[in-house]
Amino acid sequence: MPKKIIFMGTPEFSIPALNSLIESKKEIIAVYSQPPNKSHRGQTENPSAIEKFAKENSLNVRTPKNLDSETEFNYFKNLNPDLVIVVAYGKIIPKRYLTLPNYGFINIHASLLPKWRGAAPIQRSIMNLDTETGISIMKIVEQLDAGPVMHQVKVKIDTNTSTKKLSSMLSKLGAKSMIECIKKIENNKTMFKEQDHSKASYAKKISKGESRIKWEESAKKILAKINALNPNPGAWFEYKNNRYKIWQAKISQDKGNVGHTLDDKLTIACGDNSIQILEIQKEGKNKLLLDKFLIGNQIKEGQKID
Repeated sequence: MPKKIIFMGTPEFSIPALNSLIESKKEIIAVYSQPPNKSHRGQTENPSAIEKFAKENSLNVRTPKNLDSETEFNYFKNLNPDLVIVVAYGKIIPKRYLTLPNYGFINIHASLLPKWRGAAPIQRSIMNLDTETGISIMKIVEQLDAGPVMHQVKVKIDTNTSTKKLSSMLSKLGAKSMIECIKKIENNKTMFKEQDHSKASYAKKISKGESRIKWEESAKKILAKINALNPNPGAWFEYKNNRYKIWQAKISQDKGNVGHTLDDKLTIACGDNSIQILEIQKEGKNKLLLDKFLIGNQIKEGQKID
C-alpha cells in the first residue's frame, strides 16, 4: 500500500491535485517544483504556484535546477517514496528515478492519450478544432507520455472553450481521478492498458510566431486560436503600428475583403465569414469589453488589419 508520496508539479494547474492529497490525509513527504523565476535583473525570485501553495501548507519543498546531480538523486532515493504523483512538473524525469518508488510514477496528463503527448495538449486540442479531450492517468516510462494508461475521462470542447476555462476544468477533474486511482492502487485493483503508439500525436510548445492572427484562415480556425491562446500568450494583430490582443470573439456570417473591418464595431473578414471581437487589449493597456474599447479607440469600417 502506498503510504509515502512525493508530489511533482509547477503551475497553477497542479494545485487541485496537491490539495486533494492534502485533504485526503495522504503522507506527502516532499513536493518538487521548478526553481523560482528571476525578475528585475535577477534581484527578485518568483516561486511557482506549487512552491507557494506547498509552503503555505507547511510541506517539504524541493526546487532543484535539474534532477541529474548525485546529491539530488540520493536525497530523493533516501526519501524512500512508495508513489510519486506528477502533474505538469515541466521537466523530464531521469530514467534512474523511475524504479525508486514501489508503485512507480503516476502522471496526470491533460489529453486523451495517445493523442497530444507533450507540452501543450490543451492549447493544441482547441486549435485543432477537436470536439473532445480529457484527462489520462498514466504510468511514467522513459519515453515522453508513452506509458500505459490506468484511467481516462472525456470532456467536450465547444466554440466558447478557452484554454483558461478548459485548464481549470481538467485540473479539477484530474485531481478527482487521481484520488480514485490511488484507492485502486491501495486495493490492488489497478489495470494499465498500453497505448496504441501508432496513433500518437504531439502537442509541441506554442511558439511566438503562432500567436499572430492570419486573416486568410477560416473564422473557425481564427476563433479556435483566440480561445487556445487565452490566457497566454494571447492571439494578436497589428493596426497602425500598435499590437492588439483578442481575448474573446464570436463568428459572424458577414463576408468581405479578407483582413478588413466590415463595420465600425470590429467585425473583421476572414478567409471565410468573419469574427466579431468581444474583448480586446491594446498593447500597454488593460483588457476591455468591445463597447468600452470603442469609446476611446475608433477603428472604422474598411480598415486594413495586419
